[in-house]
Amino acid sequence: MVNRLRLNEKSVREAEPEKGRDYQIFDTEVRGFAVCIYRSGNRAFTIDYRHAGRQRRMTIGRWPEWSTTAARERAKELRREIDAGGDPLGQKETGRDAPRVKDLVDRYVEVHLPKLAARNAADQKSMLAKMVAPDWGNKLVSEIAPYDVEKLLNKVAAGRARPSKVKPNNRARKLQGAKPTPVRANRTGEVLRKMFTYAVNWGWRDDNPAASFHRRIENPRERFLTQEEIRKLADALDAAEDRRAADILRLCMLTGARVGEVRQARFEHFSLEHLSWSKPASMTKQRKVHRLPISDEAASIVRQRLLLVPKGCPFLFPGDTPGQPVQEIRRFWAAVQKKVGIPEVRVHDLRHTFASLLVSGGASLEMIGKLLGHSQMQTTQRYAHLMDSPLRAGVDAVASAFRPKPKLVHDAGEAARKSA
Repeated sequence: MVNRLRLNEKSVREAEPEKGRDYQIFDTEVRGFAVCIYRSGNRAFTIDYRHAGRQRRMTIGRWPEWSTTAARERAKELRREIDAGGDPLGQKETGRDAPRVKDLVDRYVEVHLPKLAARNAADQKSMLAKMVAPDWGNKLVSEIAPYDVEKLLNKVAAGRARPSKVKPNNRARKLQGAKPTPVRANRTGEVLRKMFTYAVNWGWRDDNPAASFHRRIENPRERFLTQEEIRKLADALDAAEDRRAADILRLCMLTGARVGEVRQARFEHFSLEHLSWSKPASMTKQRKVHRLPISDEAASIVRQRLLLVPKGCPFLFPGDTPGQPVQEIRRFWAAVQKKVGIPEVRVHDLRHTFASLLVSGGASLEMIGKLLGHSQMQTTQRYAHLMDSPLRAGVDAVASAFRPKPKLVHDAGEAARKSA
């Protein structure tokens, strides 16, 4: 026989557990509302109902965390939803099985990152693991709102404390203060926008909360070597004992290529007859084949490497690991910086210097973009201000033509004497 009475704190507290079985005491006021007395002595409020011909039982909460009064009010809300044709337990189960941000990150890493260059893929994977997963990992994908995106990007832009690299002893390192990282926040926003675009395509949510994230102002670093610094750098590379590293830097300077592209260059990519270098899509940042002409000086480096590299090795600059190109030249570059006196110059600044020399030689932005392998014109626009010199010469010529010619003024006394 079904136990029924109007549940209150006293009746719930005094109900005795039975050995070997759990049982329910149903409320006389709200249909299906009951307290379940477990054989262990624990108690929980439940509501029983039927939906689509199936008997369902949903747990409202444990007693005494939930009072009888609070549980009854919640049961009334659920009863109204059930009578309207709803299935609260089914909705709860759906929410429990709904994809979470950690699931979205895992699928994004699996589906999208293989399409990217290895370095870019590793950077995005690290970004998601260190910046996104700790804050959002257990949240439902459908829960993330534009506010959450901005809050996270504000945190990334503020930066974080990091170990100082001044002292070599790790145990002696001290934490530096947080350094603002607005560019990192922009990159994180771009990754989030792409990831949630996938979520929309997969039907995990209806909109993209990162579609219009606030983009911080970026001030691209611009450092161009002067003619004197270029001369000193050339002398330092000519005198260097490490010919492999020196030739990598010389080829960077002569072609404007990224150091990673030069490190991985193969002999098969060069046509010395036509003086050209065809970079495969796997090597370029844009993931597109990039063919560019090279100078006689650059071709001379390729010919010298043919003589120096062991026969059968495909790389211009083989590394210490067999079958692999050279991995890094940071120590060599640090020594060159010290010798030339350019401590703030990066290897990538050689690429900027290459572009600046093209501008001074009269090259157009379109030509510069093709030589550097830019896929978007706006990337090349950063060099537009270098064209101010020829433009200024033009406006100075106009000013000179428009400037009034000086008039000869005679001395008044001398004029009077002549007339006398």
